[in-house]
Amino acid sequence: MQVYLVGGAVRDELLGLPVRERDWVVVGATPEIMERQGYRPAGRDFPVYLHPQTHEEYALARLERKVGPGYRGFRTEFSPAVTLAEDLRRRDLTINAMARAADGRLIDPYGGQTDLQARLLRHVSEAFVEDPVRILRVARFAARLAPLGFHVAAETRALMTRMVAQGEVNALVRERVWKELERALGAAEPARCFAVLNECGALRVLAPQLLPLFAPAGDGARLLAAAVALAAPPAVRWAALLAGLGATAAEELCVQLQTPVEFRELAVLAARLDSPLAAGAWTPADPAWLLSLYELADAFRRPDRFQLWLQVLTARAHARDIPLVRSSALRERLQSGLAAASAVHLSPQDLPGLRGPAIGARLHALRLAAIGQV
Repeated sequence: MQVYLVGGAVRDELLGLPVRERDWVVVGATPEIMERQGYRPAGRDFPVYLHPQTHEEYALARLERKVGPGYRGFRTEFSPAVTLAEDLRRRDLTINAMARAADGRLIDPYGGQTDLQARLLRHVSEAFVEDPVRILRVARFAARLAPLGFHVAAETRALMTRMVAQGEVNALVRERVWKELERALGAAEPARCFAVLNECGALRVLAPQLLPLFAPAGDGARLLAAAVALAAPPAVRWAALLAGLGATAAEELCVQLQTPVEFRELAVLAARLDSPLAAGAWTPADPAWLLSLYELADAFRRPDRFQLWLQVLTARAHARDIPLVRSSALRERLQSGLAAASAVHLSPQDLPGLRGPAIGARLHALRLAAIGQV
């Protein structure tokens, strides 16, 4: 049997990028041969094995036949007769369809190296249309490789547009859509992902709420760029993008995409707090206003989330050039006020004869006084 390093590891090595993980294809083997050599089965739908020492994935060379709609409608065929070129042909992009032999030789049957040099994201073959997840992957690669000047080839963009028109995107399950979007949010230029999806029409199907943000006059790209400049995590980038939609629309989109709870909660909080900011109704010099902000944000119980919200606030202020919120003095005031109020603790002598709501009112008054002092 022959073993080849394939896919992203070869691509990133040629680009001079760090290789995060390595995948291997095995040609000329059977499941029995793999297991006799100590490889442990790991795949449910097709034969993937874990190396006994490195635990890296080794997949038997395989073919895929389209037998139904969506990305699950495939029948996998594998045998020792499947060649490396046949296996590589079923991959999405030419830059992901290269292999490295054990002797170091580069195997590139579909022009991946040429497309790397031309900074092109181009599909390998017409088989691309069989899997709508590839639309999401192209958009994600566009976001990741945008700083290197990569762009989607015209013929690939046309193919993606055709797939959307034929309804292939409608078959995508929400979990898979979010998985790709979350990875794109962590990329160098996440706005490119949404722009590519918008260009081919997929954004209208997958997340129509975001269309205004990526229209010609939209500020989606500026919002994401501002969050990236802060080195903010993906949850903050997502919340910065959604905050202007309003709390109801932000929550509906998060539920629709089945985002993790921390993404949904931060986005909804940011949307809820964005309205007074947009209306210019911020009065941070007023201790009562600050305390109401902390209570609305549940900052006393969720201080870590409040810190993430401050990043959302900063990103949106920079993107929309709001001088008051861009100032570090304001953020310091928000931080110091919260620290002072959080340090308030009720002792027995603070509660003479108090019961029920009266205790909460006493705590509120003490927190208000503590904020006023700083």
